[in-house]
Amino acid sequence: MPETARLFIESSTARASLALLRGADIVFQETFTGDRSHNALLFDPLERALACLNQGEALAEIVIGTGPGSYSGTRVGIAAGQGVALVHGCPAIGLSSLLAVPSARAGALAVGDARRGSAWRAGYGQEPVLCDVDTLANEIRGVLGAGLPVYSLESVAKVGLPEDLASQVTTEQPTAAQLAKAWLALPAEDRARLAAQPVQPAYLRPPHVTEAKGGHPLLRR
Repeated sequence: MPETARLFIESSTARASLALLRGADIVFQETFTGDRSHNALLFDPLERALACLNQGEALAEIVIGTGPGSYSGTRVGIAAGQGVALVHGCPAIGLSSLLAVPSARAGALAVGDARRGSAWRAGYGQEPVLCDVDTLANEIRGVLGAGLPVYSLESVAKVGLPEDLASQVTTEQPTAAQLAKAWLALPAEDRARLAAQPVQPAYLRPPHVTEAKGGHPLLRR
């Protein structure tokens, strides 16, 4: 039986990447820096990745990094992945970008700046949750004291951590190849569970919604 082809998309940070795997072997990978221009830069490498498929070969699944990170970059990756999935008749699946770095392992701690004077933290395999800086600092001390890594997908310079702690938080960029490694390492039941869920970005806060004014046409009966 031929090996299964899978596409991986990671665009939650300014340094985005794609990887096409056949089985566990990387057939194609490319990295590009787009910041807020992923919508303009993603599609050329995506076309090159798909050109590596054999004639008549269809993707078995597409796995997309869901952040946390750039809202626009993550959304572009999700939209592109879902579009390709429709063409290939395969599932588009979301996987946390926090798993797509070398330090991701049991006991590790991911942290970051949540803006508005707060921070976020996430244990291995967990969704990020908001927290205050003092709580974060105490948790970082505990994880480092156990000899385990603390990492972030961006600089933590503005989080407000004590300098001695901030210097021990490693900044790591998620990649499509690491996303693939994390996906293939998951138990089959976890992959099936994720495949059954809709793909959406990892929101640190609920999306901001402004209530329509009283005279808005949508509120008229």
